[in-house]
Amino acid sequence: MIAADPDRLCPRPQLVRSEWFELDGEWGFAFDDDDRGLAGQWFTKPDAFDRTITVPYPPESELSGVHEPGPHGVVWYRREVDTPPIPPGHRLILHFAAVDYAASVWVNGIHLGSHTGGQTPFSFDITQALGADGPQVIVLRAEDRADEGTQPRGKQDWHREPHDIWYHRTTGIWQPVWAEVVPALHLRELHWTTDIARASVVCEGEFSVAPGEAVTVRVVLRLGDEILAEQSVRVDRRRFRFDVAVPALRHGPDRSRLLWSPEHPVLVDAAVELHAAEAPSDVVSSYLGLREVGVADGRFLLNHVPYYPRMVLEQGYWPQSHLAAPDAVALRHEVELAKELGFTGVRVHQKAEDPRFLFWCDRLGLLVWGETANAYEFAPEAVERLTWEWLEILRRDRSHPSIVTWVPVNESWGVPDIATEPAQVHFVRSLYHLTKSIDPTRPVIGNDGWEIPEADIVGVHDYAPTGSALSIRYGDAEALHGTLSTGRPGGRRLLLGDIDPHAEPVRPIMLTEFGGLSHVPAEGEKWFGYSTVVDDDDLVARLEELVTAVLTSPALAGFCYTQLTDTEQERNGLLTADRRPKVDPARIRAVLSRPAAANPPEDLNAYRDRS
Repeated sequence: MIAADPDRLCPRPQLVRSEWFELDGEWGFAFDDDDRGLAGQWFTKPDAFDRTITVPYPPESELSGVHEPGPHGVVWYRREVDTPPIPPGHRLILHFAAVDYAASVWVNGIHLGSHTGGQTPFSFDITQALGADGPQVIVLRAEDRADEGTQPRGKQDWHREPHDIWYHRTTGIWQPVWAEVVPALHLRELHWTTDIARASVVCEGEFSVAPGEAVTVRVVLRLGDEILAEQSVRVDRRRFRFDVAVPALRHGPDRSRLLWSPEHPVLVDAAVELHAAEAPSDVVSSYLGLREVGVADGRFLLNHVPYYPRMVLEQGYWPQSHLAAPDAVALRHEVELAKELGFTGVRVHQKAEDPRFLFWCDRLGLLVWGETANAYEFAPEAVERLTWEWLEILRRDRSHPSIVTWVPVNESWGVPDIATEPAQVHFVRSLYHLTKSIDPTRPVIGNDGWEIPEADIVGVHDYAPTGSALSIRYGDAEALHGTLSTGRPGGRRLLLGDIDPHAEPVRPIMLTEFGGLSHVPAEGEKWFGYSTVVDDDDLVARLEELVTAVLTSPALAGFCYTQLTDTEQERNGLLTADRRPKVDPARIRAVLSRPAAANPPEDLNAYRDRS
């Protein structure tokens, strides 16, 4: 059964076992501003931990209980844990869903390993480090240097106090810590890819160790009580990949009931079992969405039909907990709010979002453009850091049906001289092609916003304050051609090199940041915005003016409005920072849901009939 309890949602929702337990809560904590902890062997010294912190909230945040927003380059965590009995032939795996930025882990004074990358999970088999009696001691050291420009930081400020569009930092543990009991030979990775034309699903994965001799992997796919597929495959190596036939997909008129979309977010339950001779079996629960995405004829395609994405910029930031969600319920509520306002998708901005958020996008039906945090400087070390972390993001998230586009770089962050430096162009192009080599099933935008050297979708950022200005630039194909050729709405060239949005195949053009409307700030208020409104009615009127200009353009294939929530001093959200709508959501939804000229109503109705 697909896990749906927001209070008990596994941090890894697409590979779930019954024997997992949370390790969040109160931990010992210490700042190490002089970086003395390693030499002083703090991993063996409980007296070094002079504070407590509530995990998984970063120490800069209020909910952590520490609430010290100033930069601290090194922090330490410590917790004593009573572990469950480990049956013969089983192991205990310790998981960290995300630690910003470089982490090292000890259990009972034994160093288990390290991980670099602030947004991606890592784990260790801690079985051999466990003591015979009493609680086990877990220690983590995290290093996060605010002045390191080659480190992917996203919108975390390098100044002491937030300024412009940058926010307070998120250091150390900021997603759940958890553990699970597993067989020694178990599934470590599991991925799903849909092939509608072949009426099949590709099942791909990796074992914890090489099996030694052939083992059996059994897959059962269910839609409610209906068994869609049941298949067993013999596997004799650590990594495996095989097709699972789904005969129901061959029935064209009946296929639509199976296909995932925001309007019809049907998910298929997947049970996967690993059976080996004379070894414990491994049984996991997973899920998938049967859907395909692509681009053709200047349009975005969902399940081979033109679809007009109506997205909103999602910062994924909360005042009390920063990049960490206050709880799992807040992640569901975020998705529900976006849908209530009338959006069909989110562009998660400068962050790889918590997999539990992606679960709710899958479950409730919300498109996601997967992005990541960028660095601020270009250097070989920055190339290595971003590339490695991006590969881990692709590995973690590529089975989520809600993710429909990948965006490794935003607005030339980390490649500030891309217009004149060939090395920076090569880097962005390499990220585009690297992403396509790992996941050829989704569109990729090498650099969203402007200075785009390689992309399947041309994403343009334009904060023009009026609808008339947007119409002049994007109102028809001729206007759009002029804007792409000579216009500089972000102050920079839109296209680089030999990219031609009008050459075959014709790329979709989308306005992927616009709007940014803010109420006029109160006197003395710390504030940032793109243009202002005087009251709620003015907000709706100006929103309608801007959105109408976009929707009436036959040349634009979709949009992303800035933004969903107020965030720190950025006061341009449709919701306040504490997630209260500034105006009746029905008024916003009425504006956003009008037909788009690029997808005439008859096309939309045909799609809905098929869905």
